Amino acid sequence: MRSNRKEGLFKRELVADAIKQSFVKLNPRYQFRSPVMFTVEIGTMVMMFVCAWILAGEKSQGSFTYNFIIFLILLLTLLFANFAEALAEARGKAQAASLRKTREDTPAKKVEILGNMYVNEINIVSSSQLVKGDVFICEAGDIIPTDGEIIEGIATVDESAITGESAPVVRESGGDKSSVTGGTKVLSDKIKVQVTTSPGESFLDKMIALVEGASRQKTPNEIALTILLSGFTLVFIIVCVTLQPFASYAKTPIPISAYISLFVCLIPTTIGGLLSAIGISGMDRALRANVIAKSGKAVETAGDLDVLLLDKTGTITIGNRKATNFYAAKGVDKDHLIKCAVMSSMADETPEGKSIIELGGINPQSLQVENPTFIKFTAETRSSGIDFGNTQIRKGAYDAMKNKVEKAGNVFPTGTIEDVKKISSNGGTPLVVLENNVVLGVIELQDIIKTGIFERFERLRKMGVKTVMVTGDNPLTAKYIAEKAGVDD
Repeated sequence: MRSNRKEGLFKRELVADAIKQSFVKLNPRYQFRSPVMFTVEIGTMVMMFVCAWILAGEKSQGSFTYNFIIFLILLLTLLFANFAEALAEARGKAQAASLRKTREDTPAKKVEILGNMYVNEINIVSSSQLVKGDVFICEAGDIIPTDGEIIEGIATVDESAITGESAPVVRESGGDKSSVTGGTKVLSDKIKVQVTTSPGESFLDKMIALVEGASRQKTPNEIALTILLSGFTLVFIIVCVTLQPFASYAKTPIPISAYISLFVCLIPTTIGGLLSAIGISGMDRALRANVIAKSGKAVETAGDLDVLLLDKTGTITIGNRKATNFYAAKGVDKDHLIKCAVMSSMADETPEGKSIIELGGINPQSLQVENPTFIKFTAETRSSGIDFGNTQIRKGAYDAMKNKVEKAGNVFPTGTIEDVKKISSNGGTPLVVLENNVVLGVIELQDIIKTGIFERFERLRKMGVKTVMVTGDNPLTAKYIAEKAGVDD
């Protein structure tokens, strides 16, 4: 799970809730889980009664101020121990509430079913009202309300909210690429989706359950330490109890406050109170590195990792591909290729389209184009462009453009095929430019490797952690990126 650093651990709302829960957790039934802190709470309650006893007129237990200070110190010790644990739970509740709000606030364009037939009537309902078997429609710009299977249409979907992958993916009815996930966004075209999960079983519901389960789990080391501390506590209880006979024999009266102070000083109170704080500290450090740890147990487990699997796009690379070069086909003027590439990107709002215009160095407003018709990118054509007069300009994926050229009865240049292979082998993405179904050349897009990633992998290697890049890219591109980034496999 990815996190925004601005969502810090010590937000005002979380701290306020944690302070409130610190008092709620004074309940003995809760404190009983920690033997050390449970005995401290018993001592606190005894000191409270001693203070009340002194106020009632009993002077043999010393001054009220002395006893009240001891009571206050013990109470603050308990509250501090509770606060660290309550803070983790408050954060989990806040994250779960945010995810639940996303689920409930996402509208769904539900298609009404009459018998076994779909009707044209569409009702806007909350995504939480969808049940298994319902059908909804999503168009460009819509958030997919819940998990389902596409039963009609094809679309490009931004799944970065779920996978962290910035590049959109194609989802279409039929085959193994028909499933969609709630919380992702449709970027182009229109799809009809049938809900495949029952309420409470969607990916978003599972994420909510995961976050809500982030109440602090004890690590194996913490459990072992708790057993050891319990043994020490029992020993020191015996030590303090046996002092009374010795004091009576020596005719030296010892007030109750002295016994309790000695006992609390002897037992490892600090360790018992700081166990949860140590776990929270590890979770906070992970959060500063944009990683959400479900519990202190997860942080401890992270220390035993020896293999790290990393996605390529958006993790090892920046994710937004940029145009880096133009390769003109044989017999084509490079300036003409650049002009046509810029014209085909005039209505392209993607980072790739903007980078093509920037690299071309031509102001689109300076191009005199009368009555242009802009062709938007679709998952079906895998291309975009512009039509004006008797001219059609397209830019798109190599295989889609090749099919378009061959269907028009033209020949795809051998030199351009070599350029496409060269770009792919260098870790780039080729976009072929056509004018009236004739190849003009290729635009090279490069997914830039993040600055300092090589050095980070080197540090991981020295720590004994092996890095493995996982990607669905073509083998040539993957091999190039892997070598440049310095991953192990």
